[in-house]
Amino acid sequence: MALFGKPKYTIVRLKKKEIPDGLWTKCEECSETLYNKTLEENLRVCPKCNYHFGLTAHDRINILFDAGSFVEFDKDMLSADPLDFKGPKTYKDKLKQDQDATGLKDAVISGEGKINSRSAVIAVTDSRFIMGSMGSVVGEKITRAIEFATENKYPMIIVSGSGGGARMYEGMYSLMQMVKTCAALSYHHQAHLPYLSVLTNPTMAGIMASFASVGDIILAEPNALIGFTGPRVIEQTIRQKLPVGFQRSEFLLDHGLIDMIVHRKEMKNTLSQLLDYLS
Repeated sequence: MALFGKPKYTIVRLKKKEIPDGLWTKCEECSETLYNKTLEENLRVCPKCNYHFGLTAHDRINILFDAGSFVEFDKDMLSADPLDFKGPKTYKDKLKQDQDATGLKDAVISGEGKINSRSAVIAVTDSRFIMGSMGSVVGEKITRAIEFATENKYPMIIVSGSGGGARMYEGMYSLMQMVKTCAALSYHHQAHLPYLSVLTNPTMAGIMASFASVGDIILAEPNALIGFTGPRVIEQTIRQKLPVGFQRSEFLLDHGLIDMIVHRKEMKNTLSQLLDYLS
């Protein structure tokens, strides 16, 4: 017989401390968990592996241009629907969806401002808006920005970040923008004015095959995917394994397609120095 009765246990369930959403981000390269405030202070570059997260067009302009100096061009320009495109979603529905999600009217912001007190014109594509693809509005805004730079004898900078290339919703109207933007850059070049092209992750397809690849100097962020067709499609087509790092900035620098790889923290000063040299 037991001297003591059966012991009684009280089970206390501790509530798991809830962590509010939106405070942490997992690095896509090294899987490190990063505090969002720290990530933003580091210009959205992983402090552990140097992975460059995507930026919005407004973020890039804020990083590159002197505070309060940027004046936007053609900010109310809107895309039409020339083909009356219909699919799982109509083109008009897709435009409205991305306008609401991003606060942009289309996939590019253009304007003039100062980089370390030097005047320049810039256009920046935004991959959040239909993958940063180039429709008639993107082409028209970039062309107008180039023509403004030519007329006022300003250097031109285009920051490209597009996984979508030419915008299929507009068919031939979209493909025409490749020629139009390059023609405007040709006149800018004939005026002996510098054009700096900055490639970010990803810069692909029709954008890479047009204005992004014709800079007087082509810069890229580290490890950016740059090319026309993606590596998986190429492998399936040629039935061969591609080299390690194929279509990444470092591979393309080694093979002469780009001129410089520049860390995001150094981009503003690098552009400023290049403009000093070229002007």
